[in-house]
Amino acid sequence: MPDPIRAALVLPLAALLGAVTPPAPAAEPDAGKPRTMQEIIDAAKPSDWRTPDPANTLYMELESGRVIIELAPAFAPEHVGNIRTFAREGYWNGMAIKRSQDNFVVQWGDPRGEDEDGKPLGSARAKLPAEFSRGSRGLDFHPLPDADGWAAEVGFADGFPAGRDTGEDQAWMAHCYGAVGAGRNLEPDSSDGSELYVVIGQSPRQLDRNITVVGRVIDGMERLSVLPRGSGPLGFYEDPAQYVPIRSITLASELPVAERSPLQVLRTDTPLFDELVEARRNRRDDFYKRPAGHIDLCNVPIPTRMPDPA
Repeated sequence: MPDPIRAALVLPLAALLGAVTPPAPAAEPDAGKPRTMQEIIDAAKPSDWRTPDPANTLYMELESGRVIIELAPAFAPEHVGNIRTFAREGYWNGMAIKRSQDNFVVQWGDPRGEDEDGKPLGSARAKLPAEFSRGSRGLDFHPLPDADGWAAEVGFADGFPAGRDTGEDQAWMAHCYGAVGAGRNLEPDSSDGSELYVVIGQSPRQLDRNITVVGRVIDGMERLSVLPRGSGPLGFYEDPAQYVPIRSITLASELPVAERSPLQVLRTDTPLFDELVEARRNRRDDFYKRPAGHIDLCNVPIPTRMPDPA
């Protein structure tokens, strides 16, 4: 039997990131008919999956369960370095989610805010450069076949949705559903990685190249997207009693192997993934009567799975 698949879709209304999709029953493939997404996933070989680096994987522990975030040091090395320090030193332990803005973001950090003395940053750096984009040369970029309204070209790099402009020699992570960014003030270099947010609504691509994106949620989005919306300005909770407690945020590499989640992510640089993209670009399952022939970057699903223990 195939492993249970977690179809981590980037559209909140299509499916919750991390939701379990039952495996399709075994059947003889029809050589003349393109495979469905589920058939493609069921046919994936072990080499089509990757295990995120534990040193770049955060576990956010909430009362409702675990949220898993994969960090992106190839795009934001300075911020990721600070975030690792915060996690190792327990900076966020006992803090809270304090903002849930409808169709936009959920945000967490020090509930005391900027007008009060906050928690010391410990060994983390108080000043970081803006990391809105990076050079495109040397980046293993796997492009999509379709045009994009926000970038000269879009695709996937290191498993993350990204845009690039080779004329400018720049590449950047896209603000898709599940993207995790570092909150900042008006100054471009005013983020230190202590205030983080995750996109829970329609992809705000206008933020691309305006905020440092540090990673994306790869499991547990349903624990964030369903939080009650804040009634204050920008969705902040007005009553501290509404804050969602954070038990801890820890690097996976700091935990014993037995306490880690054995999550795997489908690679985005393989022929099998290309076939999956085409299956979503031109839906041929019985419900669809007219294939679109186009797919938006943030509509491309990146499936995950929890393999059965050996």
